[in-house]
Amino acid sequence: MSEKNYWEEGYAHMVRMMGPEFAKTMEANANSGRFAADVGRMAVEFAFGAVWSRPGLELKHRSAVVIGALIASRQPDELRNHLRFGLNNGLSVQEIEEIIIQTLPYVGFPAVSSALGVAIEVLRERGLDGGTRTASESGLL
Repeated sequence: MSEKNYWEEGYAHMVRMMGPEFAKTMEANANSGRFAADVGRMAVEFAFGAVWSRPGLELKHRSAVVIGALIASRQPDELRNHLRFGLNNGLSVQEIEEIIIQTLPYVGFPAVSSALGVAIEVLRERGLDGGTRTASESGLL
């Protein structure tokens, strides 16, 4: 596949997963010529065009893998985005909860506690939180 095809494939995946506004913002940043514009272009072409577009896993399963990796590497901003994308890709609230719990024995309570806080924020945005409070809101942190 040529780079142009990777761009097109990646851009199409971003529109499906994140919506046209997010994709347009990524495109504008990638084509801006500003500092780190190439990083945005690489994200579209490589992450979404070459990796997310591969056969073999459904998008929701790819989201589950990425969410677990982001919890393990303690990347709350990217986790926030990928929880949104995971919901867009068909993950249920219960599946997201189980993904977070599944990481617990491998990453520990502090990482999971942080991930739960981010997940509650995202679920709240979508009206899916069921009134759950974060550890900070509950006075536990």
